[in-house]
Amino acid sequence: MSTCTLCDLPVEDPIIDEAIDGEFCCRGCLEVARLVDNGEDVDLSITAVRDRVAAEDSQPDVPEGAETAYLSIDGMHCQTCEGFIELLAEEEDGVHEARASYATEMAQVVYDPAQIDRNAISAALSRLGYQAHGPDEENDSLRSRVEFGKYRAVLAAVLMMPVLILYVLFIYPVYLGIYPESFLYGSTVEAMVFGPLAVWSTLIVIGLGYPIFRGAYVSLKVGRPNMDVLIAIAVLAAYLYSLATYLTGGRDPYFDVAVMVLAIVTIGNHLESRVKRAALGNRADLTDSRVEEARRLADDSEATETIDIEACEPGDQLLVKPGERIPVDGQIVDGTAAVDEALVTGESLPQRKSVGDDVLGGSIPTDNAVVVEVGPENTSTMDRLVELLWNVKSSATGVQHMVNRFAVLFVPFVLGLAALTATGWFVLGNGPNTAIMVGVSVLVVSCPCSLGIATPLALAAATRDATDNRILVLNETVLERIDDSAVVVFDKTGTLTTGEMELVDVAGDDPDEVLAMAAAVERRSSHPIAAAIDDAAPPTTRSVSRFESADRTVSALVDDTRVVIGHPDSFDADEWTIPAEIKTAVTDAYESGNHPTAIAWEGVVQGIVSVRDTPRENWERVVSDLTDADREIVVLTGDDERMTETFANHPAIDHVFAGVRPESKEAIVQGLRERGTTTMIGDGTNDAPALASADLGIAVSSGTDLAIEAADAVVLDDRLDAVPEVFELASETRGRIKQNLLWAAGYNAIALPLAMTSVITPLIAAVMMAVSSLIVVFNSKRHLLSANGDQVAATDSSEGNDQRGSPAHSD
Repeated sequence: MSTCTLCDLPVEDPIIDEAIDGEFCCRGCLEVARLVDNGEDVDLSITAVRDRVAAEDSQPDVPEGAETAYLSIDGMHCQTCEGFIELLAEEEDGVHEARASYATEMAQVVYDPAQIDRNAISAALSRLGYQAHGPDEENDSLRSRVEFGKYRAVLAAVLMMPVLILYVLFIYPVYLGIYPESFLYGSTVEAMVFGPLAVWSTLIVIGLGYPIFRGAYVSLKVGRPNMDVLIAIAVLAAYLYSLATYLTGGRDPYFDVAVMVLAIVTIGNHLESRVKRAALGNRADLTDSRVEEARRLADDSEATETIDIEACEPGDQLLVKPGERIPVDGQIVDGTAAVDEALVTGESLPQRKSVGDDVLGGSIPTDNAVVVEVGPENTSTMDRLVELLWNVKSSATGVQHMVNRFAVLFVPFVLGLAALTATGWFVLGNGPNTAIMVGVSVLVVSCPCSLGIATPLALAAATRDATDNRILVLNETVLERIDDSAVVVFDKTGTLTTGEMELVDVAGDDPDEVLAMAAAVERRSSHPIAAAIDDAAPPTTRSVSRFESADRTVSALVDDTRVVIGHPDSFDADEWTIPAEIKTAVTDAYESGNHPTAIAWEGVVQGIVSVRDTPRENWERVVSDLTDADREIVVLTGDDERMTETFANHPAIDHVFAGVRPESKEAIVQGLRERGTTTMIGDGTNDAPALASADLGIAVSSGTDLAIEAADAVVLDDRLDAVPEVFELASETRGRIKQNLLWAAGYNAIALPLAMTSVITPLIAAVMMAVSSLIVVFNSKRHLLSANGDQVAATDSSEGNDQRGSPAHSD
């Protein structure tokens, strides 16, 4: 048996074309091979496609038996904390790999449970003011940190006031010439002003400065000096100079500079935390919904015992009462209930579930109790969703990588510039106090706070807006890269169409018998076409056994007669007889835009059942919106090309690849990537390989674990019109990042020369630095999209799990 030249799958009846070398399993692979040719040697292009598939299928080496822990980290102050947390973790025996994320304040640790446990890892990371704890404490921790940050910001403002009051009443008037300089040398002023200033400022520097000093130490420890280094040096320079001046009898201290810088930075950090919490609030909401315990039924008894989720084993039967969350994915073995899956899948209406139906961990039976048998993997869709959300912002994006590298170089540059400036002023004949304060001004005014938060805050706010619009951004790089998409690929069934099949015609000598036989077999299948046939057929008492699923057909014994159902082309072999009227019915079905499915028994195709999948009402507007940026629009479908004329004839769609085998989708998407950045949009489990193989994947109306794991973004509601919103959000986010970076760079370009020429004093420098950061914070905080929950419509468009691969039964 030969194999497909593009995807390397086995081919029984190869498709060939004289203009393209090779044999192909489906017309979709042939057409992609034609596209990637681009006038070059097609063999080279196909080799690139296959090499890409092989490379992306390879997995990193993870030691056998390793486990992954997700820990919340309190006290992360900036992005250099990431490197320090990773360093602490990897110093421990048994830890294979560690990744930390400042944006989510989380750490992901891969470890050997035989050498170290989670508690030991948490203890190892809980140093120097950091506190690591399990995700079950995440909600209370997140809220308490925000509350503490608020109190800390208020405390900073309150503590700053006595210092400023003393300066305003006694020291600033001397600087302005209102009081004579001798006024400051009186014993009463010394006792009332300078002593309290020194003591009060010392307490503030120690109390408010600790996170800054720790951040500076951490950044130097990991070799990535950051803005904390600049702030710490500036604060300590102003404080130590002032303390030395006071102790030696001087009367020109700069305690106000040290206190103001710390207070402003503390308040700015709190505002940043509020933005982050707004963006990550959904993580805490979902964590609240996790289930820790289950009620297991004892063998042959109605008695129950409460056990931890980890103790559940495949096959255990769990009792779930109305209003409780189903602990793990499984199957109902007793009871019938309306199950609310809104938080897991986005489906707003509870779905009626009965014996034999699969249920998702995290969903809720609303009216009756059910008994759920634990699935083979003892996992929860809710838990998988939470873990994915914890990693939303775990990787630094392309722009942020550039900013991080710039910051590492910028800090030493500013330190050298400040030292050079202070030396220059001193050499030019100025006193040491003047030279030091000019250097301090350079340090304070150049703190790259706004530069460091420009990208992560914009992305955090965009993630928040996406969540408000029921879009989960599972990989934040999607917001930087998706706007560059050159090719947008749509799955057809369930994405551009409703995925809800409706029976429209039955042809054959005995239509009732044809429909009855078809329904008897299809009741064993979960495919949308099977559901349409089953819904349209009357109840039956026929005996059905030995159900089988093949490449393009399904079959079963119905009253001891083998009935085969599938695509009409599957019956072209010699052993099947196809009457002329059946062939005519097939042709008529295609011309009407319907799906014909053949039903055969006793060696003869006895009839045709035709169903229709209705295009979504807004599909034309969606594809038209996406072509505005000169993107290439492609539709993938397993349907016969005669069924795709509605889409092929639309001016916004460049290519329709029909007759595509589900197994071939991945290679086809890889081939399209040779033409540029490719985004795949699909709706279900069958699309997971293609979603994963694309540069970016968007899953529409799918709560399945495979689709979520494969996609970079998930539209939780059945809204195709949310797809252009993702592109719009990405475009606006990139614009916001550019605005932030332009402001940050422009601010430093203007402020540094002013500080070097002493136009800006240290106090004014602190205010300017804070204002610069706050401008970035509030610019990032602005909503990019308005929440449109009123536009959400819930429609079940999930596809079945049949692996027949036929155009009539798979898309």
